[in-house]
Amino acid sequence: MTCQCLLLTQSGHGELSRNLVRCPVLVSGAAMRRREVITLVVSVVIGFPVFAYAQQPTVPKVGFVYPGPKGAVPPRIEAIISGLRVGGYSPPGVELVIRVADGDPTQVRPLTEEILAKNVDVFVANGPAVLDVARRATQTTPIVALDLETDPVASGIAATLAHPEGNVTGVFLDFPDFTTKWIELLKESNPKLSRIAVLWDPTTGPVQLESIRRAAGLFKIELDILEMRSAFNFEEAFSAARQRSADAIVLLSSPLISANVQVLAELAIRHKLSAITLFPDFARAGGLLAYGPNLLALYRRTGVLAGKILGGVKAGEVPIERPTKFELVLNLKTATALSLAVSASLLLRADEVIE
Repeated sequence: MTCQCLLLTQSGHGELSRNLVRCPVLVSGAAMRRREVITLVVSVVIGFPVFAYAQQPTVPKVGFVYPGPKGAVPPRIEAIISGLRVGGYSPPGVELVIRVADGDPTQVRPLTEEILAKNVDVFVANGPAVLDVARRATQTTPIVALDLETDPVASGIAATLAHPEGNVTGVFLDFPDFTTKWIELLKESNPKLSRIAVLWDPTTGPVQLESIRRAAGLFKIELDILEMRSAFNFEEAFSAARQRSADAIVLLSSPLISANVQVLAELAIRHKLSAITLFPDFARAGGLLAYGPNLLALYRRTGVLAGKILGGVKAGEVPIERPTKFELVLNLKTATALSLAVSASLLLRADEVIE
């Protein structure tokens, strides 16, 4: 039995010619009926790559692993998609491959490796733990990080902010100055402040911890460092802060903190603790103070950067961005409940006052 096959050949001038030839087809068992014969196309190229004709265009894939709870994912994905639209990418023209660790740090590695194994075109790494796993797993897949706890140059992630040179770019925060600002704000709201409990996620690395220790030394403040590895540690940490007679609690930046501002604000109120963190929504949810960037705006920027890479720009040629706008949010209702006399100066400086 024979069929017509397409033979592609290259001439000495680099031109392709197409010829139909008759090729034998081996059939096991009884001879096929004509209606059972489906088109057989064989592409043979001599000294030239194989070309696929009538191939459907592939949809680019963007991977995303979120270490926090499932409930916090939808607004973050919406912000990333909003950023992708800037570059002309949005579902169904782009496929988002999403996995959620749901607050379980042991799931970060397998979920990240699972997504990278799917050959995504860009991987969005949320937080230092996800970024660390992704960098160990690949040096070729472009990575767009949203990492508010790591110095990308000092840590060796990037050669410079303007020219990262590797496969990682994204939005990073030069964190250390924030701890000094936070203690200033807490002390301004409570001049008798002498002891602070610090809630720290070890997966974010030591930069924040070293920074707040230096800042506490400047203000002669005693510190109690309380580690958290999951949301299950929150209640225990706040109880420990009260037992150690802390006047306030600082919630160092972490994806666990950003995803659980409502729960943490309620714990601060219940334990009657002045509290501050990086994420403005914490104060809106009932915490005393917040000073930091708009988180969803940063997720949108990761979408914009991912869109640039999908458009053909190499990750190492996309400058790393820093947040440039910060919000000071004060919950005056919480200050009253804690019997704090907020100064007029602090009220005037606040971008938003919750009454």
